Amino acid sequence: MRRTETDMVMLDEAREKRRERTGRPIVNCPQTTLNAPVVLEGIGLHTGKMIRMDLHPAGAGFGIVFRRTDLGDEPAEVTDIPARYDHVSDTMLSTIISNKAGVSVGTVEHLMAALAGLGIDNVFVEINGPEVPVMDGSSQVFVETIDAIGIKPLYASRRAIRILKPVVVQDGLKRAALLPGEGFKLAFEIQFDSSAIGYQAIEADFNSPSFRNDILRARTFGLLKDVEAMWAAGLGLGGSLDNTVVVDGDRVVNEDGLRFHDEFVRHKVLDAVGDLALAGATLIGRYEGSRAGHAMNNQVLRALFADRSAWEIVELGANDQEVQQAMTIPAE
Repeated sequence: MRRTETDMVMLDEAREKRRERTGRPIVNCPQTTLNAPVVLEGIGLHTGKMIRMDLHPAGAGFGIVFRRTDLGDEPAEVTDIPARYDHVSDTMLSTIISNKAGVSVGTVEHLMAALAGLGIDNVFVEINGPEVPVMDGSSQVFVETIDAIGIKPLYASRRAIRILKPVVVQDGLKRAALLPGEGFKLAFEIQFDSSAIGYQAIEADFNSPSFRNDILRARTFGLLKDVEAMWAAGLGLGGSLDNTVVVDGDRVVNEDGLRFHDEFVRHKVLDAVGDLALAGATLIGRYEGSRAGHAMNNQVLRALFADRSAWEIVELGANDQEVQQAMTIPAE
């Protein structure tokens, strides 16, 4: 409904009264954090080890930071790892972030997708091992756990990264692109020889209320023929039918089948959301992926930030679309 001039005056007066009462500015689209600490425990998909992860509220501008608590009394320079694209050190079957001391945390993408999908900007993550627990193979457990404690607004405006011109990375048939656009949309396509997967394509609206159910519930998947090779590489040691959709030839091994007929491509969108969340803020634009994975998702972010004319930081308004202030800044 369109607001009249009288409505706007009354709204401004109400904001001013609140500002006087609280001593704090009114923020139309505030940054957020968790309403309370929460603990999650589960198996690491690749390490096979039981992991405890404590998520704590954090202040405005803190971002998402992981701390390895299993390293004892080492300083923050050793234990702490910012969840940022420029800290990605490995992308073999998952996204791993590291600090300058060489300390890392792996498989961050499912948690990052959950935080991004819920619109959470600032969290301090304590973790007692080298990998985020896989839970059910999707972001669903993270989403439901955070739903139970709630989200807290902070007294600082939320910012986003608006894409100003196309940025594309390509390697043969693999392609990832970030394009200008309104809101944040994602399109993905995959092609596998197995008829259980075959060709799948999807378009998703990140800002749609259905995104959490349509995308964040999609589980990770793997081919049974690749399992021995993964084990030989020290990966997939915690994988099971409880946390992975397994494809053997032309059939899905899991007795319960799929959550969606195209769950495979939906999970690729989930991974892309988690990887792109390492930009440090929500994106305004469009992502397109074709047979892309974690490596290409990181490459397209690095290509974006390497070109200062390709993006800008904007301060969001009340509807997450209105831009109140915009300024171009250099990449870190």
